[in-house]
Amino acid sequence: MRGNPRTIGLIGVPIEEGAGRQGCSMGPKALRIAGIAEALASLGHSVTDFGDVSPDAGELALPGTAHNAAVVAGFAAALADLGETALAEGAAVYLGGDHALSFGSVAAALRFAERQRRALHVLWLDAHADFNTPHTSTSGNMHGMPAAFFCGEPGFDGMLACPKMPATRFHLVGARSIDRAEVDLLEARGADVNDMAAIDEFGIGAILRRILGEVERDDALLHVSLDVDFIEPETAPGVGTTVPGGATFREAHLAMEMIHRSARMISLDLVELNPFLDDRGRSARLMVELAASAFGRRIFDRPTQPA
Repeated sequence: MRGNPRTIGLIGVPIEEGAGRQGCSMGPKALRIAGIAEALASLGHSVTDFGDVSPDAGELALPGTAHNAAVVAGFAAALADLGETALAEGAAVYLGGDHALSFGSVAAALRFAERQRRALHVLWLDAHADFNTPHTSTSGNMHGMPAAFFCGEPGFDGMLACPKMPATRFHLVGARSIDRAEVDLLEARGADVNDMAAIDEFGIGAILRRILGEVERDDALLHVSLDVDFIEPETAPGVGTTVPGGATFREAHLAMEMIHRSARMISLDLVELNPFLDDRGRSARLMVELAASAFGRRIFDRPTQPA
């Protein structure tokens, strides 16, 4: 391990109600079977598994197209509270579950940052922006909305009480499928959007170096949200929203290694893993390896996988 040992809390979030198909609720178990706790402990960290959160009861209905708002809000409320507990002790790793879990995980990070009187930046490694609102979404799937929520867009009244952050501190990397309404919002709000064309042209190292430099400049904390579909689907097939042309195995590991070296990350989402669509656990193992890279494992330290 490179750096100081940390106390890491694992929090399972078996939510699939934010997505358009079933299967993500099995993600937390798949990540545990793939050895997430063991991988982090092998680096010298102290790992506590808090188990899976259950949604608080509620009857929230949002305007527009949003589906399953009450369930998503229930998960978010429970997750934000437990996430704050984990962050008070060290770092939090959220085992998803679809990307709607980030309503709660980023809320926990924003609350923690506010108590520390620090800014928070969010690094969104994803093929999608997830910057729709209940008014702009054509699908109504709430896994496509959390970034708009924590950046303060309207349409989420009653969802969850938490501080909001300016979109200028939202860094999307790996984008290659963004709705027109999202493009307009992202441009209007000044979000930092880096699509795969930018990665091809400048290299992921240069892009991450700039982003992490901004985090350092602000003396800020960092929340990282890693969606399986950030990665090329031939490498990580276990996701319901595959988009060709994603990050390579090496690009993904380099990003996580640079995040570790920045020493700014307080929490990490591992989202959209659908074991039903995976190939013999390949995507789950890769997500575990990437999490280990974010907490100090270097690429040449990876264990050899059986043939």
